[in-house]
Amino acid sequence: MKSPWLNKLSRNFRCRSPLIWLLLCLVSVLVVIALLGSSSSTFNSVTSSVKNDIYTNYRKLKEQARSDYLELKSLAVGENQIKDVGVCGKERENYVPCYNVSANILAGLKDGEELDRHCELSREHQYCLIRPPKDYKIPLSWPAGRDVIWSGNVKLTKDQFLSSGSIMKRLMLLEENQIAFHSQDGMMVDDVKEYSHQIAEMIGLGSDTEFLQAGVRTVLDIGCGFGSFSAHLLSLNLMALCVAAYGSSGSHVQVALERGLPAVIGNFISKQLPFPSLSYDMVHCAQCGIIWDSKDGLFLIEIDRVLKPGGYFVLTSSTTQQQGSSTGAKKGIMSTPLEDFTKKLCWSLLEQQDETFIWQKTVDSQCYTSGKQDTIPICKGQDMQPYYQPLVHCISGTGSDRWIPIHSRSDSMNSTELKVHGKFI
Repeated sequence: MKSPWLNKLSRNFRCRSPLIWLLLCLVSVLVVIALLGSSSSTFNSVTSSVKNDIYTNYRKLKEQARSDYLELKSLAVGENQIKDVGVCGKERENYVPCYNVSANILAGLKDGEELDRHCELSREHQYCLIRPPKDYKIPLSWPAGRDVIWSGNVKLTKDQFLSSGSIMKRLMLLEENQIAFHSQDGMMVDDVKEYSHQIAEMIGLGSDTEFLQAGVRTVLDIGCGFGSFSAHLLSLNLMALCVAAYGSSGSHVQVALERGLPAVIGNFISKQLPFPSLSYDMVHCAQCGIIWDSKDGLFLIEIDRVLKPGGYFVLTSSTTQQQGSSTGAKKGIMSTPLEDFTKKLCWSLLEQQDETFIWQKTVDSQCYTSGKQDTIPICKGQDMQPYYQPLVHCISGTGSDRWIPIHSRSDSMNSTELKVHGKFI
């Protein structure tokens, strides 16, 4: 049964004319159209706003990327304007930054310092690509490239080869377009192996294959010639670094690098070597031309700085042998100045055979302050100083937490060594 209210509503609608129904339907349609138009305009306005924001942000990102690119390109050429990098002239074929002999001479440097590194005097800011040598060829792959190099890749002429010592001639064979660092039967020259074996025996080892067991891992080879000794040490899994003087027309460093051997320019004249204190287990010098007892022992003090506790200094020099006494079989027969300096450094002479001397650095850091007369003072300040500082007349590294004798180290680097040498991943 319908409610009274529904019955009344039904009677009222029945009384309406068809015209009124038509008007109601028309009004309803107009209301729906109005509502749909309003929602559509709102959607379009929101969509348009989002599109404008995206476009604006895209333009900003594009302009910022273009600005960053132009800034990086200007920094790459060292100027505020964009330009292409050209090719240097032939006169800059052997150019090395901070080594300008002409500028150093004009500045009044002499006694070998004109060959040293002086960035403050180098005003050359020419940005160009260094030309390769005229007859340059791609080096041979390792390990063949260690023993044979293209003669056109280095500044080593036939006259320079003929003027080298007899030992060097035995180490090298100069062919038409190659330099071979082996003997005529294709094997490595026995002189280097015998020399390495002699050094091992002098420090108390049975063979040079025992260097690693004795704590010798890193070797600094001063005035390394053409790198034959470093190449042999590398075959024994030792890390040998060649450091040699700068030469305006090429150098031994260039030959060593061409052979794929680690090498760096370092003139042992007025500045420290570019290495932290306590870096090497052995320092080697064979006919390197350095007068070790000159400049009040500054060169020997620098060797002490880079040597680790218990490390070895190997010196092969005919000059040192000639200055010794006639009783060459005894220890302590060096010239008096050299002997005095090594004692002040708390070094002990292990052995001498012919022209080869081997000293060992002390493992006792207190030895330098034991109260002896004429002792060398201890350096003040931090050991980790910037590279290429002037040579100093003081002992470094005694207070460092890296003062660890080479015979007491573990197989892996400790945290303090990683701070200096980094970590291989």
